[in-house]
Amino acid sequence: MATTEIKTRPTATSVHDFIEAVADDRQRAEAHRIAAMMERLSGHKPKMWGPSIIGFGSYHYKYESGREGDMCRIGFSPRKGQTVLYLVDGFLGQAELMAKLGKYKTGKSCLYIKKLGDVDESVLEQLCVESLKWMAQKYPE
Repeated sequence: MATTEIKTRPTATSVHDFIEAVADDRQRAEAHRIAAMMERLSGHKPKMWGPSIIGFGSYHYKYESGREGDMCRIGFSPRKGQTVLYLVDGFLGQAELMAKLGKYKTGKSCLYIKKLGDVDESVLEQLCVESLKWMAQKYPE
């Protein structure tokens, strides 16, 4: 099996500098709020993962195919026009929380929001808490 280099790994890039480089004032302020929330909930300092993901904590995964690597336990990326939150899915009660969240889109373990005002922040925080609990069960630290 050919191995490919995993690009999403911790870097020495400053999280603060990365957030400060976000062009949109509102999105930059929201990125600081999300970073503070995720740091508080995870108990981990933020680190840059690859060029654009702000991650908290880490875990080692190994797929049945043999592919393995490391990734942040929870994270987000302020992208142009939206913020992407990386939360594990499949935990008990997730559907109920998502129904209360507000305006968003989803992809595989990705939650896309245009602005924090579009979602209920207390529900977003609970989604992060439950995602972290699920990660702790699947990948104990």
